[in-house]
Amino acid sequence: MLRLRANAVAKFKSHIAGGEQRAITAATSARKYSTESPLPESADVVIIGGGSAGCNTLYQLAKRGVRAVLLEKSKLTAGTTWHTAGLVWRLRPNDVEIRLLAATRDLLMSLEEETGHNSGWINNGGLFISHSPERLDEYSRLATLGKCFGIESHIVGPEQAQKLFPPLDPTSFTGALYSPGDGVVDPAMMCTALTKGATANGGLVVEDCTVSQIITGENLLGMKDVRGVLTNKGTIRTNTVVNATGVWGRDLIEPLGVFLPLIPMKHAYVVSETMDTIHQMLPNVRDHDFSLYFRIQGKSICMGGYENNPIMLNRVPGDFHFGLYDLDYSVFDTHIQGAVKLCPAFGSAGIKSTICGPESFTPDHKPLMGPDPTVSGLFHSVGYNSAGMMLGGGCAEQLAQWIIHDRPDRHMFAYDVRRFTPKQKKALNWATERSHEAYTKNYSIVFPHDEPLAGRNFTVDPFHKQMIQYGAVMEERHGWERPGYFLPDETVVVQPYDWYGYYDHPKNANTHYEEALKGDYTFGFSEHHDLIGEEALTCRHDAALFNLSYFCKLFLTGSQAKEAAEWIFTANLDKPINKTIYTCALNKRGGVEGDVTVSIVESGLGGLHDPIFKGRGYYIVAGGASAYHTKCHILAAIQEKAFRAVVSDHTEELGVLSLQGPKSREILQKITDFDLSNEKLLPMNSTAILTIKINPHYSCHVRVLRVSFVGELGYELHIPEESCNDVYNALMKAGYKESLRNAGYRALYSLSSEKGYHLWGSDLRSDDTPIEANLGFVCRKEGEYQGKEIVDRQRENGVSRRLAFFTLREQVPIWGLEAVYRDGEIVGHLRRGEYGYTLQKPIGQAYVQRADSSPITNQFLQSGHYQIEVMGKLYDADCHLRSPFDPKGERMLGIYK
Repeated sequence: MLRLRANAVAKFKSHIAGGEQRAITAATSARKYSTESPLPESADVVIIGGGSAGCNTLYQLAKRGVRAVLLEKSKLTAGTTWHTAGLVWRLRPNDVEIRLLAATRDLLMSLEEETGHNSGWINNGGLFISHSPERLDEYSRLATLGKCFGIESHIVGPEQAQKLFPPLDPTSFTGALYSPGDGVVDPAMMCTALTKGATANGGLVVEDCTVSQIITGENLLGMKDVRGVLTNKGTIRTNTVVNATGVWGRDLIEPLGVFLPLIPMKHAYVVSETMDTIHQMLPNVRDHDFSLYFRIQGKSICMGGYENNPIMLNRVPGDFHFGLYDLDYSVFDTHIQGAVKLCPAFGSAGIKSTICGPESFTPDHKPLMGPDPTVSGLFHSVGYNSAGMMLGGGCAEQLAQWIIHDRPDRHMFAYDVRRFTPKQKKALNWATERSHEAYTKNYSIVFPHDEPLAGRNFTVDPFHKQMIQYGAVMEERHGWERPGYFLPDETVVVQPYDWYGYYDHPKNANTHYEEALKGDYTFGFSEHHDLIGEEALTCRHDAALFNLSYFCKLFLTGSQAKEAAEWIFTANLDKPINKTIYTCALNKRGGVEGDVTVSIVESGLGGLHDPIFKGRGYYIVAGGASAYHTKCHILAAIQEKAFRAVVSDHTEELGVLSLQGPKSREILQKITDFDLSNEKLLPMNSTAILTIKINPHYSCHVRVLRVSFVGELGYELHIPEESCNDVYNALMKAGYKESLRNAGYRALYSLSSEKGYHLWGSDLRSDDTPIEANLGFVCRKEGEYQGKEIVDRQRENGVSRRLAFFTLREQVPIWGLEAVYRDGEIVGHLRRGEYGYTLQKPIGQAYVQRADSSPITNQFLQSGHYQIEVMGKLYDADCHLRSPFDPKGERMLGIYK
């Protein structure tokens, strides 16, 4: 076991004092680039917080000519930055994060040449340890994705890993992933180099400057906007403030009515005594299965990790600038046990010092970034989940783009604060539960399908009880429960969060839901693969009922609703009443912020589905996983242009049932007198108000959209909440003889992908343009809309990358992130991977990129020999310009041969 010397307590106290002094010394060095002069009267941007996030943001803004001021209430690096471990990895199971990490690393390697000050970067490499075949599969996926971005990595055996890091016990693990480009950074040196670079470009740093208030006003449309900041040294006028206050991220903004799901916790590591077998250029080690890491510091090992019972904090005192907590070994001991198994020499080295400080965590273990949707001019850059060093440079670069150009050039939705609804951001208990589970699972294997156990049943739709009664295994997205798939004759109920049995919470006796999730803990075909296939094929052959209630449902009305809709959406909306149009909403870079259906509607009778308004209205339906993001994008465009238009959100008040399949018309006709066979009354891509007969004595009204997300004849019923259960029961009864069955989102996404439809956030993102995504047909050539200049230019000049559809010739599961080869060269990676049950093939979508940046042509895509790399092995694939499933779209018209 770990040998603790008799003087450990004394050394601990000494280290606290010494660590604090080292941080202050580093801050003093950085103070050469701060000012004691009076505050400027105004600034383009005021950054609050002098840690990694703040210093990186100042650097990126100043580099771009922005008059930016950084205000730090103590000294630079105060808070969490000064005591961070400073690890920098290169590989993550996400292409955007890999690019962010690369941007940070590139910056760290170039700062010294630019500023003359060492950034503290050491390129000593990194080693990921595996204890199971599944973990090694995950590492193989990381290595494959890394190849797409020129990142060198190697799967190695235990003996090879020991050669790279001699103190490891090769009998204690089964394999490893070696990434020679990984490293570590000294936070104080980094912040000093950043502020030197920033001040050389006109940036300003002011320490010992406490911001007591963000001054706001109200714009012409009634929205709060930033006017300045009030500090102990005076007032600065500004229209843009960046909240980079770390663990204090909630404190300054809550008086404005702004809330963030940010949970402070104690996070710790220990520093060993010097070890003969350790030197600075040994690689850092991450053992995900033991949930710990080694960071090399000279001849010592810094060891920390993520335990199941972290100590959560309500608030961190405002003056806890360079403070530390006593380490609770009853919490930390699990890491010591794992470290000794992995590296026995660590157990006999002794502990030189301990570091236990506050860190901020979030419900999905990702930062909170971007513009606040409720206060114009307020931006956030907090909640880095102890990854601020490795993500700081890349994130600050994107934030600078966000501030200057209104949008980043990467798809930052996973970090965008608008991924959380106002309801989620205000729910402290929900955020605490989810942040706890995200912390404990930080090192867990990232399987293609997994669900949280914490914070569940936060928002349920009107059909929730019926879904459970029919055997739904629920998923959680955007705070909503939705059915993933159905287990016939079973009842699977998500239990209240048991905190994994910690904090005196008894573990749940009912583990049925957890057992169902385990069937997906594989990179092979899921245990539920065939069951999901039955749902998908029932939709293709008979009919299936999908619950889409968490979809975003908005009405756009007002005297300038037409002008607003034409500016926001790309398609031609000059259509007759009751026409439904598929369209995109773009940002100023031409990237797709959302793909939606817009129905042209007229004033109704006053129902939730049929409201009363003046003039022409627009009923907008968007995917549920990005619902609030879509709404915010629409509202921001209206604000910027000052359109006299109103957006009414009916998402929680309307349930949606999507009836799809060859027998859908026959089933729906049984419960309505509306003649569905009359193509003039309800043609494809149209909407109408239907009367649904519940029983001989009772009927209700619903809005029906004749659209399909799966490529079949189908109808979406948008139902007032009070009628939802009755309509559902009526449909199930009417469809009983036609083999109607419930189907979940796993089948829905398979069917959608098989048809070649897009899924925003996967194969269609804010960094993809419609031309690149083969959606030029939804972009009108006349008039103006946001992003049109980019679309027109690409339509004329072509693009160097385009979305293509792939089918594998062998039965190998693919999930996305697999490398795509053309004639032996990597040309992209799969954004999305599914199984096409009708095609009976694995299917995927990827953006194929030309290495020479010349325009991609159909001939280029259709020629060449394509292969997909799955778990390090190449499989032959066929590339298609469009999905080979029903290429003429006849099935949606009811034409079945």
